Amino acid sequence: MDPSLASAATNRRRFLGLLGLGATAVAGGGLLSGCSRPAGTQGTATNVDAISAVLPKYQPLDLVTPDIAGVRPIADGYLEYPAQLVKAVTETPGAGGETISAMTPWWGPTPPGIDRNTYLQAVNEQLGVPVDFSIQDGNTYADKLSAALGARDVPDLLCAPNWEIDKIPRFADAVSTLFEDLTDYLAGDAALAYPNLACFPTGAWQYAVWGGRLAAVPWPTDGPFPYALFYRKDLTDTAGVQAPKNIEELYEFGKAMTDPGNNVWAFGSVFNMVQMFYGVPGSQGGWRQTDGGGLEFKYETEEYREALEFTTRLFAEGLVHPDIAESRGSADAKQLFNSGRMVCYEDGIGAWRGMYSEQRQITPAYDMRPVPIFSADGQGDPIAWGEEKPVFYTFVKKGLGKERVEEILRVLNWCAAPFGSEEYHLRQYGVEGQHHTVSADGSPELTELGRQEIADQYTFIVGRYPAIVQTADVPGYVESLLAYSNETVKHLEPNPWAGIKLELPANYSRVGQPTEDKILDVLRGRRPTSDLDQITEEWRSGGGDEGRDFFRKALEDNGR
Repeated sequence: MDPSLASAATNRRRFLGLLGLGATAVAGGGLLSGCSRPAGTQGTATNVDAISAVLPKYQPLDLVTPDIAGVRPIADGYLEYPAQLVKAVTETPGAGGETISAMTPWWGPTPPGIDRNTYLQAVNEQLGVPVDFSIQDGNTYADKLSAALGARDVPDLLCAPNWEIDKIPRFADAVSTLFEDLTDYLAGDAALAYPNLACFPTGAWQYAVWGGRLAAVPWPTDGPFPYALFYRKDLTDTAGVQAPKNIEELYEFGKAMTDPGNNVWAFGSVFNMVQMFYGVPGSQGGWRQTDGGGLEFKYETEEYREALEFTTRLFAEGLVHPDIAESRGSADAKQLFNSGRMVCYEDGIGAWRGMYSEQRQITPAYDMRPVPIFSADGQGDPIAWGEEKPVFYTFVKKGLGKERVEEILRVLNWCAAPFGSEEYHLRQYGVEGQHHTVSADGSPELTELGRQEIADQYTFIVGRYPAIVQTADVPGYVESLLAYSNETVKHLEPNPWAGIKLELPANYSRVGQPTEDKILDVLRGRRPTSDLDQITEEWRSGGGDEGRDFFRKALEDNGR
């Protein structure tokens, strides 16, 4: 069975989580995307039925039985690293020819290049063809992408994060001009020649279609939730305070855990999760269908007004850390949370593992947990936001020729080998004794050389079927994550636009961030909550109503 679901979201678990980049650092889609689009751009929407014929045939691939099954689209959990690894690819994918060039992002120190990197050399030997990476700063990756596309100078493999694509004007034009049409190589049964790609969910492949043709290889998301509300369970246990189960308990939690005399406040920026508690819509940034067949945006709903009033109350009563309250952004919320000066912290699920691992080395009692999702009244259903958009797309340079493209796809198939395979192990951890050692529980741990040379190079150029694996540095993490995720997925909001790739109208895209800045002023008490009506009208006239017409037409054109 294809594990796609009509809504999921992006989780940057290893590389972004370990580096501390959560949901706010990679905000993409919905309101915040497309800010660079030129004036007058009307936007486009794909037709789902028209693209079904170009999608790869789904074929599951299970190498290792999970210890805890994830409710799709939640990844499966594994409580130990397998003692015996399976060889997933029996033939050398490369033909020993010309080097494959690739460009990928990284949010850390740049590793040595191919001539001085024993990790790259070890993987390339198994590939049978060298892959040479141009690694760019992830924080400025959109600039690098725009420059490469503008100059029409792209590598053989180009990694494009989904949240950066929306910032690039006329990206669809660049796709048709610069990148290979992969339809004939991967559509239908053709994908079965690349089994590690064929096991990707169909929902991820749907987003890899531009102009009715399959244009990229997606990286499927490994978790559906863009936000969670984390709390310091070690601190609340000491204080004898339980995690809240409704909105009033959240308020009382805030009062109980705020102690300015000891430099402790309960909350940072929690507005996204509060909206979910109240059932505020989140699809495509905040849209939902009405009973009459129309569309309404979250600013226009009573649930949003209640969430805004509640969160404004937290700020007004001093339950939010002053560094957060006095800033226009989120200040250094992570540091405040880790130091114990802030008890609750809103971020992407991807931040959990890295923070937990790092801080336990500093504070052994450190215990970071997500607050179980609840409805505001504790009786109804909350809404968990999410979507199935892939984390990254990998594009192949146009004009390389059939044999070269097939070689590259064999390389990507090798790199996409799932957890439990020899290929996965080498790709993630390098050579034992050089790049990693094996801990007492059998799990690999990177050495200093591994940390210097491995920057997820081969991971960035292709997706992989996701898995959540227990390691010694985060005891109990897999059980906690799967318990939270499998429960929260029950409340995942249906997305009426699932599988429809949207390039948003320019005016709608541009009005988003200025409107959110106005909402931020309301939250922090710089404007009264009564200004919401005026803010909403300004949003509507500035592009919001244009967005409404666009989203409605996309549904009508797809028979929804």
